[in-house]
Amino acid sequence: MGGAVSAGEDNDDLIDNLKEAQYIRTESVEQAFRAIDRGDYYLEGYRDNAYKDLAWKHGNIHLSAPCIYSEVMEALKLQPGLSFLNLGSGTGYLSTMVGLILGPFGINHGIELHSDVVEYAKEKLESFIKYSDSFDKFEFCEPAFVVGNCLEIASDSHQYDRIYCGAGVQKDHENYMKILLKVGGILVMPIEDQLTQILRTGQNTWESKNILAVSFAPLVQPNRNDNGKHDTVGLPPCAVRNLQDLARIYIRRTIRNFINEEMKAKGIAQKAPPKRKRRRCRRRRINTYVFVVTNHTYMGTPDVKAIAKSMHQLTAEGQILSATSCKSFSCESQVLSTGYLFPEQCGFSSWSQRSGEEMKSSCKKIYSCKK
Repeated sequence: MGGAVSAGEDNDDLIDNLKEAQYIRTESVEQAFRAIDRGDYYLEGYRDNAYKDLAWKHGNIHLSAPCIYSEVMEALKLQPGLSFLNLGSGTGYLSTMVGLILGPFGINHGIELHSDVVEYAKEKLESFIKYSDSFDKFEFCEPAFVVGNCLEIASDSHQYDRIYCGAGVQKDHENYMKILLKVGGILVMPIEDQLTQILRTGQNTWESKNILAVSFAPLVQPNRNDNGKHDTVGLPPCAVRNLQDLARIYIRRTIRNFINEEMKAKGIAQKAPPKRKRRRCRRRRINTYVFVVTNHTYMGTPDVKAIAKSMHQLTAEGQILSATSCKSFSCESQVLSTGYLFPEQCGFSSWSQRSGEEMKSSCKKIYSCKK
């Protein structure tokens, strides 16, 4: 899934594209997306793909496309102080963004099937808390992750205000998910290839709304133990904060407010980063000659059939074609680029369409010249 918006050069550029396409529509969601750099959740060798609107998977590690996360965050209608459960919490990217909106008095839990992914999520969370400037700009609800199958959650588990499931839910598991939701709560999950928002309006009443057509891998079915029963998974406790935590929260809040007031007094109040102006690409029309240098010398208009025949012969023999200038064509041009190109990349703007088609079938290494 993905590809709904253009790729960005960095995280802010990606968010600009998501806003422009109306995937991000509220300020709180925008701030959360800007505060958490998506690239930080990629492995080192794959970071170049972080700002494309595409899903990414490596082993058990998986990230949905940015447009999907945007729709999920908007559909959850998050507010400070709410409780949130992430079924299939993965890298913790979504849970961390949610924590920036829930604030210090919310509840932020995640359950993930793979233990190695939970360890990865904990490492990324620790790195965010230690090194990210965004941590000091928000009041944060730190997510807590547990290992387990979300279809094995204990029946006596507490309910949540907001729930997201990051895997395809079969119809026979729909009611199981709904039971975890409080009255007035919102559940977002993919059902039958539709990302669906479900609002619990009463003890036994629900309202459903399709958000977006999606394609998710289905939930992994739980294994039975030796007794033929499913193991149950306990979710993290909803503990009341101790005095030390409360003191830290209010001290940080006081310092943050003091700094913000001081900056306002100096006229340097923080502003949202301005939208980056897109560079306009100016394209010039140029005459491009595509040719191959052989042992023959062509004067004036090239003999296309002869070139194609020679090219085919050299390619078949495995010879490397090379050139340093266009003197074979009686022009004072310089070679602009060289390299192996596929047929669809070859330019034939200075020759007839018929001649171009003849050349496409045997192109291997070509040279582009400009007068």
